[in-house]
Amino acid sequence: MNYKFFTQRNKNTPQTQPLSGRESEMIQGRSGGWMFEAGIWQMLRRCLLIGTAQSTYYADKRELTTDFIDTVKQAVAENPSRVAEEIVYASNGRSINNSAPILALVLLSMGETPEAKNAFREIFAQVVRTASHFYEWLSYTKSFRGFGKIIREVGTTWLAREDVKGLAYQLLKYQQRHGFQNRDVLRLFHVKPPSEDHDRLFSWVVNGWEGLPSEIPSEAMAQIWWYEWLKRNPERTHEAILKGRLTHEMAAPVGKMDREAWQLLFEGMPIGAMLRNLGSLTQLEVLRADTVANLDRLENVLNSQDYLRRGRIHPIDVLKALKTYQSGGKVGRSKKTWTPVPRIIDILEKALELSFDTAEPTNQVFLHAVDISGSMSSYVSESVGLTCCEIATTMALVTAKAEKNYAIRGFSSQFIDLKISRRDSFSSALKKAQSHNFGATDASVAYEWAIKQKFKADVICFWTDSESWAGRKHPAIALKEYRRKVNPNAKAVYITLAPYNITLVDPKDNLSWDLSGFNPGVPRLIQMIATGQV
Repeated sequence: MNYKFFTQRNKNTPQTQPLSGRESEMIQGRSGGWMFEAGIWQMLRRCLLIGTAQSTYYADKRELTTDFIDTVKQAVAENPSRVAEEIVYASNGRSINNSAPILALVLLSMGETPEAKNAFREIFAQVVRTASHFYEWLSYTKSFRGFGKIIREVGTTWLAREDVKGLAYQLLKYQQRHGFQNRDVLRLFHVKPPSEDHDRLFSWVVNGWEGLPSEIPSEAMAQIWWYEWLKRNPERTHEAILKGRLTHEMAAPVGKMDREAWQLLFEGMPIGAMLRNLGSLTQLEVLRADTVANLDRLENVLNSQDYLRRGRIHPIDVLKALKTYQSGGKVGRSKKTWTPVPRIIDILEKALELSFDTAEPTNQVFLHAVDISGSMSSYVSESVGLTCCEIATTMALVTAKAEKNYAIRGFSSQFIDLKISRRDSFSSALKKAQSHNFGATDASVAYEWAIKQKFKADVICFWTDSESWAGRKHPAIALKEYRRKVNPNAKAVYITLAPYNITLVDPKDNLSWDLSGFNPGVPRLIQMIATGQV
């Protein structure tokens, strides 16, 4: 018996302890592991892009949202103009939905400086684009601060916009949301109608029409006239949809909806509504394997990058639609059931790839390390059952599909081959990742495997919640070892998929990057990093 086990103990610092001499730069994550502090601006971007309204493996949504609110308030006090830029950046199709940017917008309006107030005014219309956004903004405003001068100013401006036809469309399509009706809004802001059409519109909102005008009052009021006409003639739904160009939100509550009505709606349906109604359209047989013209239109819209961009369709919207549609109604909020059409699944697979921003292959070698530990099993979208692991796998695969030279493996306490390649569909890749989704988290195992295999990667990408805690050495130390033994110019990119204030990036490492997850532009950013453009 001797004591070599103690006198020759491991010189590496385990992840459950901070690195010696770097204690002030590190914080302890919720998992117990020590990581570098991400900082206020990285934290702000993560919260805006990912959102905090869904609990994660390590924190509930109230705790996460409290952190989010504290972060926004601190950032507003420090640099309100930069906060405004971050809100617009996230709101412009990059965040999962617009709720986090809208909440941050309310907090920006509460800033005490003139700069904060001006920044709020300047970006308001860029963030609050629809009546649904407007009502959501009002509900948060009511809870957090009340309706002071600046709120009445921007609200009145939004309701008195010059494009009265567009305003009429919004107030008809979204007549109530988030505890507000459109008549409540007009009474709250006391808007003076700036034109005759505004006066007609506001009168309809507040008082309705007891008697239908014999003629359409103006082009701006045409949809409202047809909506009121349909209320009085529900058996003539087809005519109202065709002539009035009514959306399903306008026609369905007051008309008699049958297959022909949905066919007419489909012919003018915008891309977002298409994604949300694929199941219903299939159940009604508007979409069948033999309705070739309809499937062609679906493909032309969903497989167009232009439509996807203009519709601000986030990849997670497409992933939700794919998973919901494939289930035949077994997941999601729909109470309907349908038999999925194989071609529609193919269209959605392609749409998911196109919804991300990628460029031509860089010809660099990529190693994708997907976090498949237990913490990645938490839901990002509980209604459809999308987990962090599924989204990480999707983002890794779409990045790999844009390249020729890559490997995709999964890490928990080991680094295993997921047997995923660019030939996989997203559906098959998700099944492969799900079968391994458990275990402790140690990001350093990816570097250890690459050292052992002498795998010379130009870029190593980690898709993770960054809660690494189970390793014998910190990932930053393992990366240094990899560079020393295999590739001194290797770049590391950590794509963080949870709104935590931690990072695996050593702030002193100029060849490591921390990107915020769920951003459709991440694959292109990774390619730019690989080629030295960032």
